[in-house]
Amino acid sequence: MDEKTLRTLEFAKIRDILSDRAATVLGKELCTDLTPSAEFLEVQHRQAQTSEARRLYMGGRSIPLGGIHDLRASVQRALRGGMLEPHELLDVADTAASGRRLKRFLQENQDEAPILAAIANMIGAFGNLETEIRRAITEHAEVSDDASPALAQIRRGQRTIQNRIKERMDSYVRGPGVKYLQDPIVTIRDDRYVIPVKIEYRGQVPGIVHDQSGSGSTLFIEPMAVVEMNNELKELALKERAEVARILARLSALVGQEGDSLADSLRAFAQIDFASAKGKLSLELDCVEPELERAPMLEIRRGRHPLLKGNVVPMDVNLGVSFDTLVITGPNTGGKTVTLKTMGLFVLMTQSGLHVPAGFGTRMGIFDQVFVDVGDEQSIEQSLSTFSSHMTNIVRVIDSIDGHALVLVDELGAGTDPAEGAALAMSILEHLHARGAKTIATTHYSELKTFAYSRPRVENASVEFDVETLRPTYRLLIGVPGASNAFEISKRLGLSPLIVDRSRQFLTKEKENVEDLLASINATRTELERERAEAARLRQEAQAMKAEYDQRYSGAQQKANDAVDKARAQATNILAQARREADAVIDELKSALKQQREAERTQTIQSARKRLSNARQALEGEGRPVQRAGEPPKGLKAGDAVIIVSQGLPGYVLTEPDGSANVMVQAGIMKVTVPLADLARAEESPEPKKSRAGAGGRNTGGRSAAVAKAQTIATEVDLRGLMVEEALDRVDKYLDDAVLAGAPQVRIIHGKGTGALRKAITDQLRSDSRVSSYRLGLMGEGGDGVTIAKLID
Repeated sequence: MDEKTLRTLEFAKIRDILSDRAATVLGKELCTDLTPSAEFLEVQHRQAQTSEARRLYMGGRSIPLGGIHDLRASVQRALRGGMLEPHELLDVADTAASGRRLKRFLQENQDEAPILAAIANMIGAFGNLETEIRRAITEHAEVSDDASPALAQIRRGQRTIQNRIKERMDSYVRGPGVKYLQDPIVTIRDDRYVIPVKIEYRGQVPGIVHDQSGSGSTLFIEPMAVVEMNNELKELALKERAEVARILARLSALVGQEGDSLADSLRAFAQIDFASAKGKLSLELDCVEPELERAPMLEIRRGRHPLLKGNVVPMDVNLGVSFDTLVITGPNTGGKTVTLKTMGLFVLMTQSGLHVPAGFGTRMGIFDQVFVDVGDEQSIEQSLSTFSSHMTNIVRVIDSIDGHALVLVDELGAGTDPAEGAALAMSILEHLHARGAKTIATTHYSELKTFAYSRPRVENASVEFDVETLRPTYRLLIGVPGASNAFEISKRLGLSPLIVDRSRQFLTKEKENVEDLLASINATRTELERERAEAARLRQEAQAMKAEYDQRYSGAQQKANDAVDKARAQATNILAQARREADAVIDELKSALKQQREAERTQTIQSARKRLSNARQALEGEGRPVQRAGEPPKGLKAGDAVIIVSQGLPGYVLTEPDGSANVMVQAGIMKVTVPLADLARAEESPEPKKSRAGAGGRNTGGRSAAVAKAQTIATEVDLRGLMVEEALDRVDKYLDDAVLAGAPQVRIIHGKGTGALRKAITDQLRSDSRVSSYRLGLMGEGGDGVTIAKLID
């Protein structure tokens, strides 16, 4: 496609719309790079980018493209070793920062825009480059003092000398010599400080003259007292210029090192920018994404020319589906050329990745070429008439067709003898049809209407004209040839009926019959459309009534279902309440029985404790052991078996004798501190005296059972592998024995498992009067698999 063809299609206006919405000039450049011969997948990819951008904007998420500059010229110059100006370097830093924001934004919205996020991955990271530029270049595009230590020193020297110069110059301005000055000011000429001296006092102020006023009455003199300081200032200025150049060259070299990555990033910016512009345009024009087809065809539903505003009449048209050539006839200003341009624009917009202003269901195929001949290209300079200019374009089209082509021709065969023009038009259409091109042509020739009827895959179409109002309706009618309506229009415009009737007589009988037939067809079609509209209205009313009936029936059904559900819910609530009351009664009975059992158990335990206490007292009073015959044992160590002589109880040593000759001994479940003199090794312990028999014999037997129980009770019970009820019974009996033995606490092993047994044990311990507190085992005690219960004293 050349620029002339784009201009003919008015696509330049679309391009301008896009460029107005693009954040940079890069988007505009891509808009001009339209390639109708693009592969199907490439077009699909472009359309997807537009859809992603549209979704982001519809969701209120604007793509952040601000701050991006066209750096291509600067990057190319840096790659060649050139030096960039401060404002160019600042543009590089701004673009790097904007690219970082853009990349982060698209990565955060990757689910909504995966293709744009993938393109954003091409954007490089230029953090170091941006930092260097920001440090050296101020926001006013000036080289900062902090750019280098040398530059900072130079500028400090400049400021020092400038202050000295101003102090010296102030002595002229405020001192006695002020009478020699035209004005008491200090100014600059040729980068040197001067004062305005009246010309008549030239000899009173020695120095160098740098300038003279326009009137000649004032000389701008550099006093000799500051000449040397001005010279120093000039030298520092030269050094400053050299240092600034060195800094800019260094930064430009850094840009050159990142040149390839910057170029890739700029291409990514361009693609994202173009997609953003297309997405905004899609929303503004209320466009849809067309369904893409690999075949060269188009099927437009409710299509609108993108530049038409207001109440636009949409059109439905197709090409390449049931016919390949479309001949459009009808009166002038009826919309034939607009239809032609709209179809061409839709093809180019689709293949550029643009959405089209049409309805859903619009399908667009892929064309390799698009040829257009629209408008009057006559030229006096080139000796081209209207016919010649059109025919020159047609010749170029026929010579250039190669592949799937779309040909759009306005007023085919116009500008010459009607008979010859019609014959030539039919021959051209036949040739294009044979070459496989998809062709749309507008014409006023009646012969082409017959040609369309008599050829396969060639179809007539017309733009509707309302004879009553003498206005076009702009509706495109496929399959119906257009009538000129010249006689009716002339009559309504005031032409004498005699002239109109006489004009009819000049028509051939066949042509008059054709015109009458077309008029009859149009009248019949209008009546059918009116009836179809009425039928559609009635069908819509019937559908509305059916929907209302369905809604009422559904409402009644819902109410019935709600009533049943409500009754069922009430019954369920009543049943649940009854169950709760029954459960409460059962729980009360169980609680009463449990309290009774607890009272009986407590009484039994207290009785057993009393008997045990009596037995111990009896043992203490009656069972006095025999006094040791020899020396206390020596060399006892932890683990040695011993006998507590005074009690006659076996045990083993836990600790060696302390400074007071006391030893810690484990006797059964009890740990006791015993004097060393009360111990004997197990193999040499003396025989204790036997208890007296006689009247106290019965009490001695009861005491022996209690002591045996105290000595043999284990400090833990293992419930693993038992059922819950069996385990609870064993715990209950074990607690009785432990309390009877006077154990301070017990260790209940239930394991971890599902936790059901542990929960049952803790529930029992919580309400057991023999247990003062309980807890889970600590690290080293068995953890969650063990419960430690502390018994009442």
